[in-house]
Amino acid sequence: MVCPHCGRENPGGARFCRGCGQPFLVVCVQCGQELASEDSFCFSCGSAVGDTTSPPTTPTVPEASSIPSSNIAAQDAERRQLTVMFCDLQGSTALSQQLDPEVLRDVIRSYQEVCAWAIARFDGHIAKYLGDGLLIYFGYPQAHEDDPQRAVRAGLAILEGMRELNTRLKLDRDLELTVRIGVHTGLVVAGEMGGGDALESLAIVGDTPNIAARLQEAASPNTLVVSDATQRMIQGFFHYTSLGTHDLRGISEPMELFGILSESGAQTRFEVASAAN
Repeated sequence: MVCPHCGRENPGGARFCRGCGQPFLVVCVQCGQELASEDSFCFSCGSAVGDTTSPPTTPTVPEASSIPSSNIAAQDAERRQLTVMFCDLQGSTALSQQLDPEVLRDVIRSYQEVCAWAIARFDGHIAKYLGDGLLIYFGYPQAHEDDPQRAVRAGLAILEGMRELNTRLKLDRDLELTVRIGVHTGLVVAGEMGGGDALESLAIVGDTPNIAARLQEAASPNTLVVSDATQRMIQGFFHYTSLGTHDLRGISEPMELFGILSESGAQTRFEVASAAN
């Protein structure tokens, strides 16, 4: 290995020239990332830094047209059952006309913090902040066998947290916020969507989020509404009331909706079965 600075011969794998002391260029042989001479592992791909004398290999990138569409569709995508919550702050347009923008920002952030605390408590995932609305997943990326229950408990926790927040807002600003929450459980395909700067690594496709959004629209202020699909999975764990069958905008079939009132106190399926008997 010849030093390009002084021409001195050096043993293979040397990181500094023994003639002039200049460092040799260290590159990862797996991905070509330039590294510091003292690095033991590549910070780009995690490979161990081995023979730095070997030039990095340049991967061959196939033309987009040569990649089978079936392979593109299969990348990082999986079918799974998911419980989706849509939570929205009602009357935000009126608030924007009533409050100074800085005050409005503080108020909306307080609402978002209430929601984030409740969702994290039950291992939900906030997929998107949509203005003053939130799209939340229960079951992706982390799945639990009781995700529908977790979603409903999180919804009740949001409502309780909003009651406490409104007590403070009433005293400080003579202001009261109202939210509406919808929860639906159904089949989705989850995985990467989009491209470039708009790439979403945890996107879902299917009608489940659309139905959750329509349930939120059908909810009365400061209430939590679930679909019949979700109700069947949480039956016995919560007290609820039927809201009748509704035609939801953009949804082909009418759906029976249920308003969640409170938890029943049951913690296991055995307790639910015992109560039913």
